[in-house]
Amino acid sequence: MFNIVFRAFCVIALLMLTIDVPGQEKKRFIDSLRHQLEIAKPVDLAGIYNELAYTFRYMSGDTTLVYAQSAVKYALKHKDRKNEAEAYLNIAYVLKDRGQYQQAISYQLKALKLCELTGDEKKLAAAFNALGITYKKMRRWDDALVYYVKANSMAIKSSDYSRVSFTYNNIGTIYLEKLDWPKVEEYYDSAQKYAMLSEDKRALATVLSNKADLYRAQKKYHNAISTLKNCLEYDKGNNDKYGMYMSYFQLARVYSEMKDFVRWRIYADSADKIAVDEQLRRERIDLLSWSATVAEWQGDISSAYAYYRQARSINDSLLTEETSKQVSELQTKYETEKKEQQIALQKYELKSKNYIIAGISGVLLLGVLLSYSYYRRYRLVQHARLQQAILQEQEQATRAVLEAEEKERQRIAGDLHDGVGQLMSAARMNLSLIENELNFEDVGKKAAFDKALALVDDSCKEVRAVSHNIMPNALLKAGLISAIREFIQKIDQRALEVTLYTDGMNDRLPANVESVLYRVIQECMNNVIKHSGANKLDITLIKDEDGISITIEDNGKGFDTKIESGGIGLKNMQTRIHYLKGNIEWDSATGKGTVVSIQVPTEGA
Repeated sequence: MFNIVFRAFCVIALLMLTIDVPGQEKKRFIDSLRHQLEIAKPVDLAGIYNELAYTFRYMSGDTTLVYAQSAVKYALKHKDRKNEAEAYLNIAYVLKDRGQYQQAISYQLKALKLCELTGDEKKLAAAFNALGITYKKMRRWDDALVYYVKANSMAIKSSDYSRVSFTYNNIGTIYLEKLDWPKVEEYYDSAQKYAMLSEDKRALATVLSNKADLYRAQKKYHNAISTLKNCLEYDKGNNDKYGMYMSYFQLARVYSEMKDFVRWRIYADSADKIAVDEQLRRERIDLLSWSATVAEWQGDISSAYAYYRQARSINDSLLTEETSKQVSELQTKYETEKKEQQIALQKYELKSKNYIIAGISGVLLLGVLLSYSYYRRYRLVQHARLQQAILQEQEQATRAVLEAEEKERQRIAGDLHDGVGQLMSAARMNLSLIENELNFEDVGKKAAFDKALALVDDSCKEVRAVSHNIMPNALLKAGLISAIREFIQKIDQRALEVTLYTDGMNDRLPANVESVLYRVIQECMNNVIKHSGANKLDITLIKDEDGISITIEDNGKGFDTKIESGGIGLKNMQTRIHYLKGNIEWDSATGKGTVVSIQVPTEGA
């Protein structure tokens, strides 16, 4: 929650920096800069290229790199150190977002040295802050803290209160990762102080929301309530509907954890009204799910079930809308491609007829040769189209099978969790109530009842385990790496030591890619557990500009890759990877372990 709020704060800050060229004005601004490139003196080109690179930071990384590299070229030519430093920061920004952290740091350090030479304090502070962000992405908290503190000192020196608040907030997030609560409170308090001095109401609301989450995590409920009510007033003043929803929801959660169900109901209803009015359907699912949990705490099983049904109904509605939209987009794409093919075919046929007419008007022999040439060309085109159609049909069939399989997994997992799981939970609760009402005089009956209750508990755990195995929550909510870590945690490390290394996997992949890669890695790990006899397993996932590389290596007994296994597991893995236009290879020999290498190109990922 802290990280989500912090990212929201960063987005707001970036929007504030670009508020002078919003919407359609941004296009005019870009066109104006491009026009200036045509008429400007060579000595001024580096600055114009840097402005274009900065403008495209949040729209296109590739375009930013092109303009920034041009800025470097002209800055070096004219010994313009300030624009050279600015260009390096623009390049580093794109590299950092792409997970190329070491390269980003090298450019940031170049910019830092140039800023020190020119004495540009504002740009120096930006370089310090950029280094802090990159080191934080690498989870090197101490290194990040050093540069955040330097950026904070520069901001204080220049009396830029908004930036001071921003840097204090950054420092607070580092101590949050270190679980140093006193330090987190200290720096959030400082961030709040300077946000008030700068009169930046949105920044102040964000700091208050951060502090409230901290108080709730520490179970300082009264502090959390006071802070959230203050935050709510700023949300109302900013007319921030989403912020108001979050404040009401957070207040409702705090009161529910305090078992003050009357106030919980008041704030939950306020949050629900905003969610309905503003059509915040995904947020409303969270609210209804939490309401169901609170109803269970109160022993109101019927209301809990009603809340769960409402949440599931909204979720099904969103899924239906998304599916309809995808079908519509595919249909439009199909019709467009069909029309383009018809136009191309018509043009081709018209051109061919003109050739024939020209041939007939010439020498008869030449006409015969042209007709023969046309016939052969026509046969080749038809053959090529037939082959292309067969390949497309095979690809569509594979995609349909895999998508249907994943949807069925999600449906079964959902039915188990939301249907059978909820019924079993309700049965467990009812049995507990019956136990309180009955007075067992016979010890044997009491033991039999306890045994039945234990069986219900075991059934609940089994349903939950099967549901999570079919479709892990971590894969849906947090992505591929979190799902793999969750699977690894279920393995007894004493029997099989598993090591996971990732690089460049910070951003979420498309849902179909995450699902396919998770199934393949899961199948490989199950093969190691069942058949290899290994005690060590290394998994490596690396994402770069060429795509995703995955290596899974064990020290087990291996197998002869020249002998057909006869199983469908390996074939299924090949089918899934080929669906992503990738390759999968096995390198193994009896007694030498096994290495599985997977390559998925950028277009597949």
